[in-house]
Amino acid sequence: MKTLATIFLAICCTAAPAADTYSVDPNHTHATFSFSHLGFSTFHGKLPVQRGSITLDSAQKTGAVEVTFELKSVATGVPKFDEHLRSKDFFDAGNHPTATFKSTKTAFKGESPSSLSGDLTIKGVTKPVTLEVTSFKCGPHPMMKVQACGANATAKIKRSDFGLGYALPAVPDEIGLILEVEAMKK
Repeated sequence: MKTLATIFLAICCTAAPAADTYSVDPNHTHATFSFSHLGFSTFHGKLPVQRGSITLDSAQKTGAVEVTFELKSVATGVPKFDEHLRSKDFFDAGNHPTATFKSTKTAFKGESPSSLSGDLTIKGVTKPVTLEVTSFKCGPHPMMKVQACGANATAKIKRSDFGLGYALPAVPDEIGLILEVEAMKK
């Protein structure tokens, strides 16, 4: 009888393990964007992360991501172009200093996230975007001595959807995105 009660308590009343929460490392997290420049070359730029958090429960196959990017720090390697990207023609960083991505659904393949669907907000415009996870790893961070996770994910968006239509159609509408993220367990 005592054994049956112990088994019942173990099955019924044991709390499920909580999801792990990670803080995004702003030194190793950014979004890289790319676009065709007048059909001559592919141009790249980076948007550094300001802050973010990740919640992950591989056993339950749930997860959530929330990341804020700093638009005033957009960097392409061309200072004059960076200034133009911060202007009202593009990001209007004076009035819209950040862009955000907040996931609404995480799909898994095995124990690893395979895609993140969510809301991307740029210049006050929010649109659904799905990021396809191309690499994912969690483990002990050799330098920080804490559990860490890292991932790369890709998506394509239309810049005109977010009020970034300057120079259309000479510069195509489609923008490639790569989100590169590292996060440390809280």
